[in-house]
Amino acid sequence: MARQRPDEAVRITTAPTSRAADLRTRQRRYLISMGIRSACFVGAGIAGVFGIGWLWPILIVGAVFLPYVAVILANVQSTRDDGVDLRGSAYVHRQLGGSGSPDAVGGSGR
Repeated sequence: MARQRPDEAVRITTAPTSRAADLRTRQRRYLISMGIRSACFVGAGIAGVFGIGWLWPILIVGAVFLPYVAVILANVQSTRDDGVDLRGSAYVHRQLGGSGSPDAVGGSGR
């Protein structure tokens, strides 16, 4: 992750979530994926018992590949980026002037 220069402001819309909140979200994603995997195993067993021959292989394949997907999803860190670059905007370098300045409130700046 590239560090910003000290003179660049951090916009709250792009500020990262706290480490604890990010970890909590990743753990929740992993637990949901592992819950779905467990349901696939149970469903495959039930489908096998009731003779649904086409369903149990699909559920077994899902249960085999879900740990890989769960680990990948658990390791993805959340990032925020609104895609808006403020550089080059007319208001980036604008400063409030004194009371006699044309840039003062109600003035005709530029």
